[in-house]
Amino acid sequence: MPVYLKTIDVFHELTANKSVLIVPCRICPAISLAVESKRPYIEFFRRFLKTGVFDEYIKSIQKLLKEKGIKTEVFESNFPIPMVCMWSAGQRKKLLRCASKYETVIVLGCDSATYTVKESLKSTGCHIIQAMKVVGIVSVIPRFHLPFNITLESSSKDNVSWPK
Repeated sequence: MPVYLKTIDVFHELTANKSVLIVPCRICPAISLAVESKRPYIEFFRRFLKTGVFDEYIKSIQKLLKEKGIKTEVFESNFPIPMVCMWSAGQRKKLLRCASKYETVIVLGCDSATYTVKESLKSTGCHIIQAMKVVGIVSVIPRFHLPFNITLESSSKDNVSWPK
C-alpha cells in the first residue's frame, strides 16, 4: 500500500537561499496528489509514466522559487525503480554529484525518502527539507479509461492513519 502524503509549505525556510534542488519520489507523492485531486495518475499517451498533477505541483514550486530569484532544478531518477527509498548506490552517487551545486534540497516524499537523501548527502553542506508529511496509508483501486489513462480511487472512506 502506498504512503499517503500531504504537502507542507516550506517556502519560509528558503528565503536566504540562492539555489534549490527538488528531489521527487515518483510513486507515493504522485499517488497521493492524484487521489486527492481525483485526476489521472497516468495519462500514458499524454505524459507516458508521469503524473500530471504531481508535475504541475513541482512546476508550481519552481515558479514560486524563481519569482524569489532562487535557481531550481528537478533531480530525475532514470533507475527502473522510481521510489527514492529504493535507490541503488549509483542513483545515490548521481544525487550527490548533482546536489553539490545547491544550497538546499527539497524532498517530495516520505520520511524514508528524506532519510535516503540525507544519507546520500551527509558529506555535503546541503540543507535538506522534507516538503511532504506522511498522514497515513492509502489503499487504491486503479480504474482504466480510454485512451489508456489510469485513475486511482481510494478503496476506503478513510485512509489508515499514520502512527504518532
